[in-house]
Amino acid sequence: MNFNDNKAIYLQIADRIGDDVLNGHLQTDGKIPSVREMAAEIEVNANTVARTYEYLQQSGVIYTKRGLGYFVSADARDIIVRMRRQQLMQGEMDYFFGQLRAVGITPDDLRDSYQQFLTK
Repeated sequence: MNFNDNKAIYLQIADRIGDDVLNGHLQTDGKIPSVREMAAEIEVNANTVARTYEYLQQSGVIYTKRGLGYFVSADARDIIVRMRRQQLMQGEMDYFFGQLRAVGITPDDLRDSYQQFLTK
């Protein structure tokens, strides 16, 4: 896994797990790798993965079964979509819209471009 400097590593790992849920690689009630397994797989400290799992558990994306490990919650997909939508709308969209205005892209240009993107 390649990490960037713009976001905490534990959040980048959470995003990766979220991607796996959204694209169907992790199913509802499916087991996810243990903290140690995940740490070895992506070559990070186990404490970082533990922090990721704690964050995802507090968010309701995963849950634990004592002695068995971590599993994907039934509402994981909806929670991830809601969290990402909120993140986009509250942070990234302001920058994006500012850039659109700065270079003169109109709402009609944006709509047409988005429509083209959706048909790919």
